[in-house]
Amino acid sequence: MARKKGRDINGWLIVDKPAGVTSTAVVAKVRWALDAKKAGHAGTLDPDATGVLAVALGEATKTVPIVTDALKCYDFTVTWGAETTTDDASGEVVRQSDTRPDRPAIEAALAAFRGEIMQVPPAYSAVKVEGERAYDLAREGIEMELAARPLWVESLHLLEADAATARLEMVCGKGGYVRSIARDLGRALGCLGHVAHLRRTWSGPFDAGDGVEFARVDREAQGWLEEQIRPLETGLTDLPMLRATPEGAVRIRNGNPGQVTGMAEWGELVWVSDAVGPVCIGRYQGGTVQPERVFNL
Repeated sequence: MARKKGRDINGWLIVDKPAGVTSTAVVAKVRWALDAKKAGHAGTLDPDATGVLAVALGEATKTVPIVTDALKCYDFTVTWGAETTTDDASGEVVRQSDTRPDRPAIEAALAAFRGEIMQVPPAYSAVKVEGERAYDLAREGIEMELAARPLWVESLHLLEADAATARLEMVCGKGGYVRSIARDLGRALGCLGHVAHLRRTWSGPFDAGDGVEFARVDREAQGWLEEQIRPLETGLTDLPMLRATPEGAVRIRNGNPGQVTGMAEWGELVWVSDAVGPVCIGRYQGGTVQPERVFNL
């Protein structure tokens, strides 16, 4: 099998994604600009959405599930009076309403969208239906019924409101669709609605304010981009860190349980470091850690 071309670069590059670009395109350009062998991202953003897109490079791709599972914050604006095929402004209007909610009505309705809720993804989403992406089926005009999925909404607040729109902020867990929140909130208020603007302000340990402008992602700026790369362990701040003994580090790097110092709950997911750097992500087993993903640094 041919080896992947490119340089071994490990860490995180945080990009402030602009509207009109897919998350996949951002990752591809970062990989090209840095001539990196391997890259991925934590948490897809819709093409029309902006904000923090955490691009993992090299061994940091092994930590993507940790960042993907972390809480994320969205600042978004809902336009009332119309429901669209995509649940945002890029879709065709399919239903309209002359009803407009006032601020007290919006505030009252938000309570039902906090905590553990069930959410039906938008028809135009990456959810798989019998092996096919929902957005591919939707583009072909195939009607489908997507199953509701659980979502944890940590907080949902109304920031601003006028006669036609409402600006909100939501902090939620993995798998949340802001477009579905806008759609379902519009239905609950009897006025219909869709997302007009959407920005992810932070994702786990990463903040959009610290992100690199997409326009600066270029091979001519390769040296500067490398200076912006954050260490692999930046994506592991939500996990307890334990220290491997010298003998334990050797065993862990060979895929075996290894001795560590420090404490965690039995079976808890932790990350392990030694004097050199990150060693693995694994499960604590009372003085040892069973590795699940070993870092080759």
